[in-house]
Amino acid sequence: MRTNKNLILLALVALSLQSCGTDHSNKSESSEIISVKVSTVNVDQKEGVLNASGKIEAVNSANLSTRMMGYVNKIYVNIGEKVKKGQLLVSISNNELQAQRAQVNAKITEASAAVNNAKKDYERYKNLYEQNSASQKEFDDVTANFKMAKARLEAANEMKNEIAAQFAYINIRAPFNGVVINTFIDEGDMANPGVPLLAIEGPGKFEVTAMVPENEISNIKSGIPVAVFIKAIDTTIKAQVSELSISAKNTGGQYLMKAVLDDTEAPVLSGMYATVMIPTENKLKTSTVYLPKDVLVKKGQLTGIYTVSEQQTAILRWLRIGKTFGDKVEVLSGLNPDESYIVSAKGKLYNGAKVSIE
Repeated sequence: MRTNKNLILLALVALSLQSCGTDHSNKSESSEIISVKVSTVNVDQKEGVLNASGKIEAVNSANLSTRMMGYVNKIYVNIGEKVKKGQLLVSISNNELQAQRAQVNAKITEASAAVNNAKKDYERYKNLYEQNSASQKEFDDVTANFKMAKARLEAANEMKNEIAAQFAYINIRAPFNGVVINTFIDEGDMANPGVPLLAIEGPGKFEVTAMVPENEISNIKSGIPVAVFIKAIDTTIKAQVSELSISAKNTGGQYLMKAVLDDTEAPVLSGMYATVMIPTENKLKTSTVYLPKDVLVKKGQLTGIYTVSEQQTAILRWLRIGKTFGDKVEVLSGLNPDESYIVSAKGKLYNGAKVSIE
């Protein structure tokens, strides 16, 4: 029995020693020092900037419509197709206008014949009058008849020009070189005056249209440089204010502003939303903190970054993030300009992990 008790005691001692060895190993692992690299906060000091939301548009753009009512005979282009100035895009049927053109052509033929006869009479009576073979009244009557015949012919030609101008509204042509961006009607539909049939845009230049609040409009001048950030392509493009409204009568206290973008190879498309960053006058300089996107730590809806404490441990600090500019993110709160943050680590970081700065 004593031998069994000794064996049990030895087993308990062995288990105790094994347990102590395991605790020592975990303690050693938890106290492992992780080598890290740090960087100082990137601070951008600049004059006060006003951000205005806007939309990209082509400088040359047009919604084409007609003044005449009629059925659409033919649509000659498709969305996305390039067109040249003067190219026929849509034709509209209008029998009434065609009948008017036929009537005017008949009037021109009749008036031309009348002018020719009146001209012959005028020349004949002019010779007779010069030979004292016709009276003054006879010559005056023939002269007046000749003038009236010419006037009727001129009136008929003016009517022909007017009808030809109206035909321009049933044969819709491209006003400039561009691309068809939309069609609003199908063949066989009824075209109504003033209702858009299709839209085209010219290539090249783009502009952004934005609304500026009334308390900032006095700080903006036409011609000043601005920056336009387009989120869809993650690109910032320089621009210049080209137009500035002086009235907010129909815009609810918002003033219309347009800025023409500089030439760029970025894939800018009409309709993209943009943020116009406008430098304003009489404002104090502000310090804005920016961080690279690849150093941020995301957990669910939260965004943070690891910093180094005075005790040389890693601390995960949550941040409030603002706008994104290229590969950088604006930090609204959570990190001060005089602080450092961990850029990379040779190991897995966690709150309280001991670190050494390389």
